[in-house]
Amino acid sequence: MSEDTRSEVYADLAAVGPYGVRPGHALITMVEPQPGHEYAYNRWYEDDHYYAGAMAMPWMYAGRRWVATRELQLLRYPEKSAIAQPVTAGCYISTYWITEGRYDDHMKWTVGINKRLNRDGRVYHDRTHVFTAFQDHVATVYRDGAAGPRDYHALDHPYAGLVVEVIDADGPEQRAELLEWLRSRSLPKRLAGSPAAMVTVFRPTPLPLDRMSYVKQVEGVDARLTLLWFLEQDPRACWEAHFADLDAGELGRVELVAPFVPTVPGTDRYVDQLR
Repeated sequence: MSEDTRSEVYADLAAVGPYGVRPGHALITMVEPQPGHEYAYNRWYEDDHYYAGAMAMPWMYAGRRWVATRELQLLRYPEKSAIAQPVTAGCYISTYWITEGRYDDHMKWTVGINKRLNRDGRVYHDRTHVFTAFQDHVATVYRDGAAGPRDYHALDHPYAGLVVEVIDADGPEQRAELLEWLRSRSLPKRLAGSPAAMVTVFRPTPLPLDRMSYVKQVEGVDARLTLLWFLEQDPRACWEAHFADLDAGELGRVELVAPFVPTVPGTDRYVDQLR
C-alpha cells in the first residue's frame, strides 16, 4: 500500500511564489564529530543526511561540503574565538543555497523533516554543532567583475578551497556601516590579484524555536556577518600572502578565519587527517 504524500497539492505549490536562482539565503553548518566517530559520522552525512536532511528539501537548490584537516585547523585565528572553543573545533562545514524569498517555506519543511529523521533514528548524535545558522544573503563581491561564475554557481563550480570568516560589528547599528566598508572598500582591494574569485556575505538569522534541541541558538545575530571566500587554489598555498591578516578595520572584531578544502563525495578522503 502506497503512503499518502498529498501529491495533489504539489502542482498548486509550484504555481505560486518566487522561484529565481539567486541565493537569497544560506544554511552554513560547522560540525565536530566526537573523537572515535569520524568515519561513521562522515559516512552518515554523505550517504544519508546530505541528501535526506538537505538537498531533497524544497528550495534548497545547491550544496557543498568542506573539510579542515589538522594542518588547516592550525591556521585558524583568533585563538580566542566567539565562534569555536577551541578555535580548531569544527572540522566539517556544509554550505547550502536557498532560493530568495523561500526562507519561511523551507524552514517549515526542514523543521518537519528533521523531527521525522530524529524519530526514525536517522540522526547521528555523536557530533557537536559548533556554528550552525541559517543566514540571509546581503552581498557578493567579485574579483573579475562580470567574468566568471556567479554566486549561484559557487557551490557547483570546482573551487579548490573555502575560507570562512565571521565578523562581529561593535553593535547592530554598526553592522550596516561594516557591510558597506567591506563591500565597497576592503573586499575589492583584497580580492584584486588574489586566488579568491568571490566573497559572499551573509547575516545570520535566529533559529526557529521548534528546532532540534541539539542545535544551539545563534548568538549575536544583530551584529554578525559571515563571509565565504571561494578560492581557486588550496588555501595552504596562499595563506600567508592573502588570508593570515584579515581584519574588520575599526568597525568590529574578526571572530573566526578558517580554511577548508572540498570533500570528495562518496569517499573517506581526509578523515584520517582530522586529528
